Amino acid sequence: MFLFVCISVTALLLLLVLDMVKPKNYPPGPNFLPIIGTYWYYKNKLKALGYHHLVLTELSKEYGDIVGLKLGRHLVVAVFGADAIKEVLTREEFDGRPDGFFFRLRTFGKRLGIVFSDGQFWKKQRKFSFQHLRHFGLGRKEMEEKIQEETRCLMDVFKSQCSEPIFMHTAFDVSVLNVLWAMIAGRRFDIEDKRLRELLQIIHDAFRLVDMSGGLINQMPFLRHIAPNACGYNKIMNILNRMWTFLEETISEHRKTICLSQPRDLIDTFLQKNEYDQLISLCLDLFMAGAETTSNTLAFTVMHMALHPEVQKNVQKELDAEVGRNRWPNLNDRINLKYTEAVIMEIQRRNNIAPVGIAHRVTKNTELLGYSIPEGTIVLTSLYSVHMDNNFWKDPLEFRPERFLDEHGDITVNEKYFLPFGQGKRRCLGESLAKVNLFLFFTALLHNFSVEADPDFYPQLEGYDGVTIAPKPFRVKLIPREE
Repeated sequence: MFLFVCISVTALLLLLVLDMVKPKNYPPGPNFLPIIGTYWYYKNKLKALGYHHLVLTELSKEYGDIVGLKLGRHLVVAVFGADAIKEVLTREEFDGRPDGFFFRLRTFGKRLGIVFSDGQFWKKQRKFSFQHLRHFGLGRKEMEEKIQEETRCLMDVFKSQCSEPIFMHTAFDVSVLNVLWAMIAGRRFDIEDKRLRELLQIIHDAFRLVDMSGGLINQMPFLRHIAPNACGYNKIMNILNRMWTFLEETISEHRKTICLSQPRDLIDTFLQKNEYDQLISLCLDLFMAGAETTSNTLAFTVMHMALHPEVQKNVQKELDAEVGRNRWPNLNDRINLKYTEAVIMEIQRRNNIAPVGIAHRVTKNTELLGYSIPEGTIVLTSLYSVHMDNNFWKDPLEFRPERFLDEHGDITVNEKYFLPFGQGKRRCLGESLAKVNLFLFFTALLHNFSVEADPDFYPQLEGYDGVTIAPKPFRVKLIPREE
């Protein structure tokens, strides 16, 4: 018995020691601890700095443009700088998506949807979804008309409320979602819909619970059995159950009225294919993405206009000169509203809504910057490091739209250093929709109102941390402009 115990203890110690050994030629980074890897080191940094992208930035200062970590059981490599990130985003072996407990939890234990699937399944689903979303308006005139309808509805709400300061951090949520939801489910929501606003708040909370590596529940899923509250499992399941219920109710309504020969929207199209789990997963992906990134960016546009009244006045001068006061801006005006376009781009650069993009996964053993990256490694691309590159932007913390204009006042952009929608094959599917949303909502707002900060809820550029950066609550005074 004593011999057995000695052998067991020795074997356990050996396993623990081996768990601290890094793969051969792995990128430099903090030392691994048994079982948790660099998690404790990373968590302490996060506690001190408050933001995941700032932790990664701190690591890059110490270890260089590629940093090797191990969060729980997962190897994680963080990549920095325009050159290295371009390699990751344009090389096929980096096109995978993470395959861990958290990523499968949200899609019934399978690899479904389009955000966190990969390989031939992802290619097929992306192509099918994009084709049918186009059929129902994506990238077409109908999409612009739908956005214009939503901007008018939202501006009417603002006009009815503008006698008092208005909270703006979530003001665009329903309107932005309505544009996408019309293509997915063939309907829109009332801007004041209480149930939907509660659901959208739940989605915002979900983006705060984890980081792009999947968080603690993905790194050590066994903790859900030991400490389900502490590791976030119970909160995540509550959010997912409410989302699934909402989507299942929507799909059930479609089943009752579907005409198989004439699909009305994306849900009808998938019901024809009888791929229920994939439909739920796809709707979850699109709903969550559509409810978060664009609306957050629009909230930050309002914030910057309140913080930079001189920029706001310049946008309004351009709108008045190129559009006039007798009609609203439309997409045809975009080519002439160059300063306005530069302002939107500068907001995207400065605020870094998705500071590490969406996580990638290495699909086969490969090399990057001379280091070996094992198959299955999660790769995080610090888009923040590109947008805040001091050598290229010179004064990256400054809000200066003129950096996107040349000496003739025309738009100029080096796409290697401006990546709000990513790059390569996994570039954002909703890029065209997001760009039109940003332009039309932003110009409609400044066509109809001037924006002033409310000192009681003053705008803060430092948002909430999470998968995306979300604005903290702030209010502005909307002052109607004369027609």
